[in-house]
Amino acid sequence: MPVYLDALKTGLLDERIKSAAQLLNACELCPRKCGSRRLAGETGVCKTADKAFVSSFSPHFGEEEPLVGQNGSGTIFFTHCNLMCNFCQNFDISHEGIGEEATDQTLAAVMLHLQAKGCHNINFVTPTHVMPMILSALKIAGTSGLNVPLVYNCGGYESVESLKLLDGIIDIYMPDFKFWDPEIGNITCGVKDYPQAARDAVMEMHRQVGDLTIDPKTGLASKGLLIRHLVMPGDFAGTKHVMGFIAEKISGNTYVNIMPQYRPCGNAWKIKELSTRLSRQDYDNAINVAKKMGITRLDER
Repeated sequence: MPVYLDALKTGLLDERIKSAAQLLNACELCPRKCGSRRLAGETGVCKTADKAFVSSFSPHFGEEEPLVGQNGSGTIFFTHCNLMCNFCQNFDISHEGIGEEATDQTLAAVMLHLQAKGCHNINFVTPTHVMPMILSALKIAGTSGLNVPLVYNCGGYESVESLKLLDGIIDIYMPDFKFWDPEIGNITCGVKDYPQAARDAVMEMHRQVGDLTIDPKTGLASKGLLIRHLVMPGDFAGTKHVMGFIAEKISGNTYVNIMPQYRPCGNAWKIKELSTRLSRQDYDNAINVAKKMGITRLDER
């Protein structure tokens, strides 16, 4: 059973809801720690005050196989973002704000709707800046019959303090590990501390849930860590270093999806190295490097 059901019964979820809300007083949800008084209506980089915005929700069949199964992963795409990559493939959602405000009751209803559609999990896409709202909605959904695993699908730019509030709540963590070089984080997202924040975040996630557990009968994931890494032209992402860190500091048994779908979106054209599509050679090199560094569970797609 999903871990949040125990948290609901014991009162732990109520405690986490209160603690998460306090982080919004002078916002320190993510490593930016911008200090926006979100409960008073102020917004920071994420352009979000005290209500979540949702751009879309549906059964999704393009996610990793252990999440999709036969009926799809129940994805909820949140509007805005705390990381704001200039090459984002969902630029209209993250940067331009396409979406509608959702109350806790509405968000809970969306979760229950996706479960009723047969989705094997609820997949929160870009949840970092709305984590307190997710927890509040989860209480409503959990008391109304929600009983599928939760997936925290994020960009990797997370605060360990915030992640600790999700311990015993989230079943599956699915972070990106985007770049190894601080300067790349700076020119693409305006955050030099991305590599360190991602390292700390992934270690905390693995501490909470361990390696990805997959049911041998259904092929579905029930708990654990799944890391995504988008290969970029000319090894802009520093794949060798990222894979080495995962193998040495997390686990050689970590489930990793090395993704080949990079294309110049948003403002990527402003950076010469990112203004071209990914070559087959770059992708093949990334796969070979991952294997060489000791990664044994690669997403087969």
